[in-house]
Amino acid sequence: MAEEKEQQELQQEEGKGGKKKLIIILIPVLLLILGGGGFAAYKFLFASKNEEKPAEKVTKEVKNVEEHGVELEVGTFIANLADKDADRYIKVTIVMEVQDEKVKEEATKRMPQIKDSINTLLFTKTSEDLKSPEGIERLKEEIIRRVNAILPTGGVKDVYFTEFIIQTS
Repeated sequence: MAEEKEQQELQQEEGKGGKKKLIIILIPVLLLILGGGGFAAYKFLFASKNEEKPAEKVTKEVKNVEEHGVELEVGTFIANLADKDADRYIKVTIVMEVQDEKVKEEATKRMPQIKDSINTLLFTKTSEDLKSPEGIERLKEEIIRRVNAILPTGGVKDVYFTEFIIQTS
């Protein structure tokens, strides 16, 4: 009987040691699983939103580059402004963006008409009209309308001022 008691005690000690080993192994494994799950949840829920925005921005920039038309240099204009209180003049260099080469050729053929129309428009403006960014945008829109009216198919997409000076003489 003494031997049986010793064997039972040995088995109990081995059982306790086995449970301790199992606990020692399971705790780090569970911590790794929980940590990995938490990291994956963070990346999925929070980081994916931040990563999409730069990709959308790049897509929009590429789209804008693809839509750019053909540039046509119109020239430099110097005109007296319609101010009554002082003599002021404007010096502006204009580049137009047109749809394609066909529109560019047509605009080149009609350049005297285009330049006359722009000069006539500039003579009607005052320095107050052109003082603000909104005023400059209105001038661009008016130039686009006038030039598109001259061209049979229209086709002017935008106007760029590469030089813009208003001066009092």
